[in-house]
Amino acid sequence: MDAGPFFHGTKADLRVGDLLTAGFRSNYRPEVVMNHIYFTALANGAGLAAELAAGDGEPRVYEVEPTGAFEDDPNVTDKKFPGNPTRSYRSADPIRIVREVEGWPRLSPEDLQAWRTRIAVMRDERAEIIN
Repeated sequence: MDAGPFFHGTKADLRVGDLLTAGFRSNYRPEVVMNHIYFTALANGAGLAAELAAGDGEPRVYEVEPTGAFEDDPNVTDKKFPGNPTRSYRSADPIRIVREVEGWPRLSPEDLQAWRTRIAVMRDERAEIIN
């Protein structure tokens, strides 16, 4: 299993030691309440998640540590893509905030709009989220 470090992207303003838990609505299909908390070993991937996260807050990337077992995120791994090229994971257990990451690369407005368009198409097509 990947040893990290691990990252989580969000628009929430969090503090060192805070625990993130499952049970919130998906950023990609808001009608779905997620059974897991998601994270990645790639700061850029967490940055993308932060940019696309629901809410009006400033996108933020945090270094996190899992507090329990975790597995490959089936939404972007073998069930949809070979292997785990995004180094994306999920856990039913909380993840702890270690620190806020400064200076992560932001998407250009054009790239961000392209991602939002992709997500809108996924919503319209009712793309499956493996929860």
